[in-house]
This record gives sequence, C-alpha cells and structure tokens, in this order.
Amino acid sequence: MSAIAGTTIEADPKVPIIRMSREFTATPEQLFRAHTDPLLFARWVGPDGMDTTIEEWDARSGGAWRYVSVRDGQRYAFRGCFHDVRPDRIVQTFTFDGQPGGVALETLWFEPLDDGRTLLRAQSLVDSFEARDAWLASGMEVGVDEGYAKIDGMLADGTL
Repeated sequence: MSAIAGTTIEADPKVPIIRMSREFTATPEQLFRAHTDPLLFARWVGPDGMDTTIEEWDARSGGAWRYVSVRDGQRYAFRGCFHDVRPDRIVQTFTFDGQPGGVALETLWFEPLDDGRTLLRAQSLVDSFEARDAWLASGMEVGVDEGYAKIDGMLADGTL
C-alpha cells in the first residue's frame, strides 16, 4: 500500500515550529497504536537500515520513553516524556542525546477522514530558529518519509 500523498513538512516563519502532515489509509486507532506500542514503534521509526531498541516505554500521560537506533555502528539515542496521551492526540517532549540541551515539545493529532483514512498532523516546537533550521537541514525528511512508508507496509501486511 502506498501513501495517498507524501509528507508535507513546513517551517513556521514567525515561531520556531516544524509542522508535518500526512494521510494514511488507516484508522486513528491504528496510527495511535503505531505511536504507543513499543514493539510496533521500534519497527517503523526512522530511516531504513536503522535497528531500534526500546530502552524505556511508558506510553501514558506522565510516562517516559527512550530508544536507541543503530546503523553502521553509530548509535543515536532519543528520550522524552509523554505529557498527554489520548486516542486523538499525543503531547510529548523529544530530546536527541547528541544535543542534550535541545528539547522539543511535540504534538501529534490523529484526525479521521472519509473512507477509512486518517490525517496525521504533527508539530515540533524548539527553542530557537537556529535549532529548527538545524533539524530541517539534518535530512529529517528522509527518516520521516521512510518511517511512514514502513507504517504503510505494516498496514498492508495486517500488522496494524
């Protein structure tokens, strides 16, 4: 199953926010599960060729998470806290261990559309325009697009 449309990634010109949106042929419940079940999350997060291990995962309001992704011997660790977890929205912090002072506040919305489709909207608020622009220049869109394509595959094979 292929994406209905690619991921849209936009930088807000007035606030250091990155906004993303993408439609899936899935229910909001399926996408919520992909983002809250640690075994499923580890299968799709990030670019192709990464092996992800969940080290901590408590997907509830007030819970915390940490995972490590490895490719070619390079380790990339990420951590955060789940601030609000409910079926239509997740609010969490996000920190890349390589930039421990950089904390983003992320919100994900799962919006039902017609015909069994869902719009996933996400926004990440960072502490400066420089940090936002560094994220955008990092090639993050590759990880986002390849990760979301893995969700499409999991939907197609019945995993989700």
